[in-house]
Amino acid sequence: MAEWETVVGLEIHVHLKTRTKMFCRCALEYAAHENSRTCPVCLAHPGTLPVPNKKAVEWTIRLGLALGCEVAEQAIFHRKNYFYPDLPKGYQISQYDKPLCVNGRLALPGPEGGAVIGITRAHLEEDAAKTVHVGGAEGRIHGATASHVDFNRGGTPLVEIVTEPDLRTAEQARRFLQLLRQTVVELGISDAEMEKGSLRFDVNVSVRPEGSEELRTRTELKNMNSFAFAARGIEREIERQVAIYESGGEIEQETLHFDPNREDAPPLRTKEEAQDYRYFPEPDLVPVEPRRDWSIDELRAELPESPAARLERLLATGLELRDAEALNAERPRIVLYEVIRGASVEPKTAAAFVLNDVARHEVDPAAVNGFEIAKVLRERDQIPREAFDAAVAASASEGFSADEYLQERTVADSSELDPVIDRILNESPEQVAAYRGGKQGLLGFFVGQVMRETQGKANPKVVNERLRQKLDA
Repeated sequence: MAEWETVVGLEIHVHLKTRTKMFCRCALEYAAHENSRTCPVCLAHPGTLPVPNKKAVEWTIRLGLALGCEVAEQAIFHRKNYFYPDLPKGYQISQYDKPLCVNGRLALPGPEGGAVIGITRAHLEEDAAKTVHVGGAEGRIHGATASHVDFNRGGTPLVEIVTEPDLRTAEQARRFLQLLRQTVVELGISDAEMEKGSLRFDVNVSVRPEGSEELRTRTELKNMNSFAFAARGIEREIERQVAIYESGGEIEQETLHFDPNREDAPPLRTKEEAQDYRYFPEPDLVPVEPRRDWSIDELRAELPESPAARLERLLATGLELRDAEALNAERPRIVLYEVIRGASVEPKTAAAFVLNDVARHEVDPAAVNGFEIAKVLRERDQIPREAFDAAVAASASEGFSADEYLQERTVADSSELDPVIDRILNESPEQVAAYRGGKQGLLGFFVGQVMRETQGKANPKVVNERLRQKLDA
């Protein structure tokens, strides 16, 4: 049986959180009353003229620079013609062959070097209105009895990011989407909240024989808003396409609607090509000249460090991918981790502290005194658990010092611990026999008994060593 390789490309749609819409002055407000944020321009009344939102153009350029794109000398808005009930003009103002940003790349770090995903383009357009399906399961079109249109969303500035077909697994696609979302959020240009629809993506999937370079017919999973669902949808589509090819069939190019509840992806329509949209330059808008109207070097200099660069740096310290991604999800976590690491704490210990102890005590990582708490971490085995927990809970308070917590030392002298251990073993003959009979998980029972007897002041490491010596004798 042939081995198959997956080829995935993504189209990511990001709402920009500008104050007003793309081509009119209607305010953008999520959850405003239906059809209350509209005007003659965004409702396409005859004789109205669009005016571009300058801030939306600038933010698209910033995103393009963050993705390593080339910024165009001249970008042109086009009319993209198609009919849907939620598109009042009968066309969408978008960009076609002269977008704002092209030829970028986003590194996707991984434990074995990762991958580089090409960015074909990042272009600016207006979003359509919102169709609300009524009577179906979870608001989906399948099973709905009626559909309503809310025109508040129509005209929202929307950046579409199109990748090269460089992704090879569902997991890689999931990780890329998460990293791209984080990049957008940290640039401050979008909330990218999938439950609100401000981040959506289409997934193009095809398969080919392993070792082949051909790009076979692809299908598109449309309007996905969950990283997990996207991965499941890709896996399901891979299985479907491989089964068709291996049975002698051919893949039809079409748009699919993945239903995560049924693990099914019924077709919506045959996939369109560019010529189906009859693009032509928007006659009511002049070309945009980014390099004339903005200093590209200044915009590039203002960019924050990319999440991809931080993730690569974290992996270089020896962390596992899961821990590195969890730290990278919030900038304050990384800052605290790196302060603690700089104070001679091992990477895994520092990461576990930030991800587990800080979260468990509901402490703000941005407020923790990393230098002082590092002293506690270096001596963790030498102080009681209660003292450590108290130190973590207080680590974000003003004037926090490790000294008072380090004064409490665990009992590590075997001459003090042995009488307690001997008494517990003598009082637990059945457990001792069971341990020696192979139930070595009972070691934790004995450790717990010793810690209780010493009110948590015994050194756990020494207790474990002495118990093993006595039980194995």
